[in-house]
Amino acid sequence: MLMNGYDLVFSLGKKVLGGGGIVFDEAMALAALDDADTPILLGVANKVRETFTGSQIDTCEIVNARAGGCSENCKFCAQSAHHEAEIEVYPLMGEEQILNAAKKAETDGAYRFCIVTAGRGMEDDPDFDAIINAIKLVGKETGLNQCCSLGTLGDEQVAAIKEAGITRYHHNLEAGQSFFDEICTTHTYEERVTTIKRIKAAGLEVCSGGIIGLGETWQNRIEMAFALKELDVDSIPVNVLNPIKGTALENQERLSPMEILKTFAIFRLILPDKIIRYAGGREQNLGELMPLGLLSGVNGMLIGNYLTTAGRGVAEDMATLTGLGLNPMSLR
Repeated sequence: MLMNGYDLVFSLGKKVLGGGGIVFDEAMALAALDDADTPILLGVANKVRETFTGSQIDTCEIVNARAGGCSENCKFCAQSAHHEAEIEVYPLMGEEQILNAAKKAETDGAYRFCIVTAGRGMEDDPDFDAIINAIKLVGKETGLNQCCSLGTLGDEQVAAIKEAGITRYHHNLEAGQSFFDEICTTHTYEERVTTIKRIKAAGLEVCSGGIIGLGETWQNRIEMAFALKELDVDSIPVNVLNPIKGTALENQERLSPMEILKTFAIFRLILPDKIIRYAGGREQNLGELMPLGLLSGVNGMLIGNYLTTAGRGVAEDMATLTGLGLNPMSLR
């Protein structure tokens, strides 16, 4: 006999809270819930978040240290050289510029700081040594936990960033394996997995998630969540596509707020003890409903601006967290 939505949500919530895990078909059943049952799912996901990770929110601020001109053809990305998006393109920032961005992040109350560069990866990249120097400078001058997002890395580069002070590396899967070729053909899904495994083998934490709203199905989306679980990543940033003029997905239809919130909740039940991070597109796609995500299983967020788009005001984000009884992780 099929369960109704109410019974299904509470049955699976009880299973997760008891230390069990949900399987793929159960996650798909949650995805099929009517919108009328979604608020129940959000509440259960919030309870799972509270039980496994408490009220602390992991905040991270990024700097786009090298923008545009990327050789890869990811359909969603304004920084791809294959697209005609109107963005600012510039070479690697100087060390002092990166340090200033880090100091701003620290003043803003960020717990982490991430240096991001456009491009396929760092093997044979002439900017790599300068990035290492910037990482060391930020480590010397601030108390921030450092992350970076530099694309694919070889073993030598992984060892170098670890020695310089990086504790976590960001490298998204972007999508489930069955959908990946629909959004990028200049490199493979397997290459991304290889980099993630290389980072983990070196003893670094991994931040890896993806983008929803690319035209994927629920099956594709949940496939990505279970792949991230299998890879045992530490932080899962979930971006929501904000279609940008000049990219291949400029006319992509936006997801509904309820579908977005449901996605966060299902990810929480699949990954109960991990950081599920609000990332790009939350403001544009959720609007006034944005705070609801923080009651739907989210326990991390990017603050400040994104790579090529402006974010919500940091003070406003911090006030939202406080108002919901949540606590930004502190360096002090």
